[in-house]
Amino acid sequence: MKISRNARVVMMSTATVVAMVGLTYASVPLYRLFCQVTGFGGTTQRAETAPQQVLDKTISVRFDGNTSGKLDWAFHAVQPSVKVKFGEQAMAYYEAVNHSDKTLTGSAVFNVTPPQAGAFFNKIQCFCFTEQTLKPGEKIEMPVTFFVDPDMLNDPDAAGIDEITLSYTFYPVDKPKAVTEAKTVAPSSVAN
Repeated sequence: MKISRNARVVMMSTATVVAMVGLTYASVPLYRLFCQVTGFGGTTQRAETAPQQVLDKTISVRFDGNTSGKLDWAFHAVQPSVKVKFGEQAMAYYEAVNHSDKTLTGSAVFNVTPPQAGAFFNKIQCFCFTEQTLKPGEKIEMPVTFFVDPDMLNDPDAAGIDEITLSYTFYPVDKPKAVTEAKTVAPSSVAN
């Protein structure tokens, strides 16, 4: 069976479109994985524990909190900044309040600036790892436990950095996971 030239062009074009759509769907998870591994674009790292080595040198860590205009929450850092030693485990709290008259679920995206610091900023525990659900008027404090890797001091790209900003933005989640999964910070929640 001989395939006409036009049919071959159609088949090749269709295969190209299917491949491009497949790459489009794969690009987001692949990019996310690349950023997590390299710290590219200020993506933080995840760690189980802080290193045993704590240096006397300190760095200032600033905290920033924002919400999407589509999520009727107030969200901010309880403390605007801290000074921590390299390698020292530290904890900061953010506060969220649901100002709407309905239960809302949000998910936080985060980054670190300057971007070169992302490879050295490690989170041990964070509210951003799961969705958060707040009832109308509910207020909660959400912790983030972190450390700044001492190896940052040996990296020429990070030379001269004396302040890191950890920034979060909460976005609404249209189809939240089960409430029991989403409400991981319940012990520290405070109802209004």
